[in-house]
Parts: sequence; structure tokens; C-alpha cells
Amino acid sequence: MKQRNSTKVQEFILLGFPTVMELQMLLFVIFLVAYMLTILENILIIILIKMNHQLHKPMYFFLSNLSFLEAWYISVIVPKLLVNFLAESKNISFEGCMTQLYFFSSLICTECVLLAVMAYDRCVAVCCPLRYVVTMSHGLCVQLATSSWLIGFLASMLKVFFISQLSFCGSNVINHFFCDISPLLNISCADVTMAEIVDFILALLILLVPLSVTSISYIRIIGTILRIPAAQGKKKALTVVIIFFSATLFMYARPKRIHPFDLNKLVSVVYTIVTPMLNPFIYCLRNQEVKGALKKIFSVGQTAPKVSQSIAVQLQASSL
Repeated sequence: MKQRNSTKVQEFILLGFPTVMELQMLLFVIFLVAYMLTILENILIIILIKMNHQLHKPMYFFLSNLSFLEAWYISVIVPKLLVNFLAESKNISFEGCMTQLYFFSSLICTECVLLAVMAYDRCVAVCCPLRYVVTMSHGLCVQLATSSWLIGFLASMLKVFFISQLSFCGSNVINHFFCDISPLLNISCADVTMAEIVDFILALLILLVPLSVTSISYIRIIGTILRIPAAQGKKKALTVVIIFFSATLFMYARPKRIHPFDLNKLVSVVYTIVTPMLNPFIYCLRNQEVKGALKKIFSVGQTAPKVSQSIAVQLQASSL
């Protein structure tokens, strides 16, 4: 037994979605399309907000942060998942696993705080429109966005530190499609009590405090948004927030050594792949200002060839 405990696991095996090859190929195509669509959506939003001065507002500043976060967030998980669908070896090194866990945890914590900041921004815009420009100054927006990133990355540093100090001397098979806290705790052969307590407390703080801010903000503006034309869009944004927080609360604000991994995988797909894919549609691509900016870009693109053709005709006529 002592010999076994002295052996440290150097790599893990990500079990992923064990099924027949045909279904694996179908899942590969589905996740690849979802990944490419999410990346393209978020890059388009970032470029659009950067290029269009009419979108240089606090709401779009936070949305560009969210788009950058989700493009990075899904890239932490999905590329390795896609490789594992095709490769015979599904190994990931201990260092690679801890790195994936750190960035995944950091980004999901950052998103929780950032969603609360975005809800507060909308609350000020709707409930105090005359003071909105003064309250949500550029300096405050930068501070709120920076704080969201710092809180997420610093909180996750503490969580991952305790996880990385655990001993993994038995099975190295992780029954998940990425390195997450719960499956790692389940295969550890050390006392995980401290790691569980630290992670549980931080999860409650990171999830419940932003969720409270978000809830209060939406409660304050719900009466107003039902009376304005964009109310439907706001309700859809609230739906996405509810889905995201419900999934993350289910996964992380509960004791960690849990066993229904098939359910965990399904819930994980919701907040790691489905939500990042839907957010650009809900927050930006259905927004009238964003639609207007897109139409302007496309109209310029269609006008440019016509102008060039007209100039060419005039030059040809003058030469004759």
C-alpha cells in the first residue's frame, strides 16, 4: 500500500463520451460546428464593436469583454475534446490537466462576475437613465471589467492550488470530457476534505454574490422592460443568465464527490458549449444597434464594387 501511495500519476485519461464510432463521428461534427460558429460569432462581435463608434458604449464594452471571454473559454475545452474523438490515445499530462482546470475555472468565475456587472449596467440604464452617462463612466467600466477578470483568476488560483496538491495514485481515468474538479476529487487517494471546503466556499461566493446582484438588477428593471419594444430581447437575455447560473450552481455549489457523471457531462455541455454559442445571438446579433452596424458594413461592401465599376466606365469613356 505504501508503494502504491508513493507513485504519482503523471498523466490522466479523459474518458469523454464512450460510445460506438458512428456516434462519436456525429458528436465530433456537432461539436466542431458549434465551436467554429461560437468563435466566428464572438470575433465578429469584437471587430464590429471596435470598428463602429456608435457602439462605443458601456453595454457594448462589457459585451466585447464577454465575447473575448467566451471565445477563450470554449477554446480551453473543445479543441482537446475534438482531438480525443479522433485519437486512440486520450491522455492528458498532469500539468496539462491542471492548466486546463485553471483556465476553465478562471473563465467561468470571471463570467459569473461579468454577467452581474452587465446586469448592473442595464439596471442603471433603465432605472436611472438621466444619470447613466455620469454613473457608468469609461473609468468605472474599465474598473468593473478589470475587477471581474482579477476576481475570477485569483479565486481559481486558490482552488487549483489545493487540487494540484492532492495525490493521485490509483486510477488515472477521468470520467469526463475535460479536467473538472469533481472527477479529479473522485479519483484522488488523499484526504480531499480541505480541497472540497475551499472549493465549495469559493463556489458559493463566486456564484451566489453575482447571482444576487443579477437577480436584484433584473427585479428592478423587469417592470420597465415589459413596457418597451426591446422587452422580448431582455427576457431572452435573462433566460440565458438563468440557464448559465442554474447549470453552474448544479455543478459547483454542492458537495464534490458525486457519481452521476453522465448527468454531469450533459450539464457541462450546456454551460461550456451551448451557452457560449447562444450568448452572441441573445446579447448582440438580435440587438437593433448591432443589426444596424452590420447592415452598414454590408452596404458599404456592396457599394464599393459599384463605385469602382462606375469609375472604370468613366475612365474608359474619357479615354475614347
